[in-house]
Amino acid sequence: MNSAQVLTTAQMRASEQALFDAGMSVEELMEIAAGRAAEWVRRISAGRAVTVLCGPGNNGGDGYVIARMLREAGNTVQVVAPIAPQTDAACVARDKWNGTVLSSGGGESHDVLVDCLFGCGLSRPLTAEHALLLRDLASRHGKVIAIDVPSGIASDTGAILNDKLPDTDVTLALGAWKFAHWSLPGRAVMGELKLIPIGTPPADDAAVLLTKPNIGAPPLEAHKYRRGLAAIVAGAMPGAALLSAEAAMRGGAGYVKLLNADRENPYNPALVADTGALDAALCDDRIAAVLVGPGLGRGDDAISKLTKALQSKRACVLDADALVALRPAMLSDGVPIVATPHDGELDSLCRNFAVIAETRREKAIALAKVSKMVVLAKGPDSIVAAPDGRVGIAPPASSWLSVAGSGDVLAGIVVSRLAGKADPFQAACEAVWLHGKAARNCGAAFTPLELAKSVSGAIAACK
Repeated sequence: MNSAQVLTTAQMRASEQALFDAGMSVEELMEIAAGRAAEWVRRISAGRAVTVLCGPGNNGGDGYVIARMLREAGNTVQVVAPIAPQTDAACVARDKWNGTVLSSGGGESHDVLVDCLFGCGLSRPLTAEHALLLRDLASRHGKVIAIDVPSGIASDTGAILNDKLPDTDVTLALGAWKFAHWSLPGRAVMGELKLIPIGTPPADDAAVLLTKPNIGAPPLEAHKYRRGLAAIVAGAMPGAALLSAEAAMRGGAGYVKLLNADRENPYNPALVADTGALDAALCDDRIAAVLVGPGLGRGDDAISKLTKALQSKRACVLDADALVALRPAMLSDGVPIVATPHDGELDSLCRNFAVIAETRREKAIALAKVSKMVVLAKGPDSIVAAPDGRVGIAPPASSWLSVAGSGDVLAGIVVSRLAGKADPFQAACEAVWLHGKAARNCGAAFTPLELAKSVSGAIAACK
């Protein structure tokens, strides 16, 4: 299994079905998955007493297998099951446990609670009785371990389906990551994440978890234009474009130019400022990618600048005000575009492109398909969607990124990577990872300028 894949419930079931079609039984797969999870529980519990909370489905069946294997390893184990097994595999696992099963938590108070009540596939809230049982048991155990997905978390969205769910200390994902493992708000209550491979084949159409990109030093024969000329269009509020330029100069491009600037060498003598007319500046065939949007403004002049940038047929990154002004008729077929909307801008784009969807992921995927743009839906758990169906999921980033100017820095990194001849989807994915790494390098309470200056350190980490 590709450890970077992120699967929906349906994709995970299809992956498991491929094993069943090849001759493996459900019971055999359960023994493999639960057995490997049990080894993690054994290590974490370190010989201490364990309570296993089992539900009626195959997630509960995993619990019975885990309980049996822990008992064989010498742990004191108690199983609690408010509902009898309702699948054939869970019934077999219950019979093999062949031990006491309590129907309620009662006074159980052990060191470790293993949550196997409901896992992957849950889409509705726990009943009040089950939610109370889970909270009660968690409050009387020192550590909580969830198998696959904590009960009460929607595996396909990360939505928290019940109020006052207990925090989980460790979540053991079976076979592949699910969207809940990397999506807020559910990710915030899952504790440490561990992936348990169980031999399921990779899915062809799976989303991928964004991991450290492979970015090396330029070749010895490189020069500034070969590394890429990134152009950034100045607007009514010049500070935003300057922040983008600071990030772009550290994101790998060999040359960064501020177009339609109101004066030369603004603040940074390393930044080339072109004070001429925008349409003339965009005629430079050496320009590899253009960023338009940060600080652009909302008036007629802003719309004119956006139109000229798009008509230049250069690869473009659209951010901020450009996304508010963008209309479908402005786009041309075959021109690489990366759009970087936050949630409000994403909703605006969906209205303008007649996209109807519920979650941020669904909106990004649908918008990318309709508009033919790569959509980087930015937020605490960013998503990158390509027109061809590729999807990248970013792990939740530092909450210190919630500062004005952070998005301008991200846009600057994207245009820098795009100018370096990266595929638009690859450029967006690399930029999200670099943005998060730069934030981690900055620590706490940084300014957007400090974040921009930290991008080169993030690049250095990609060797």
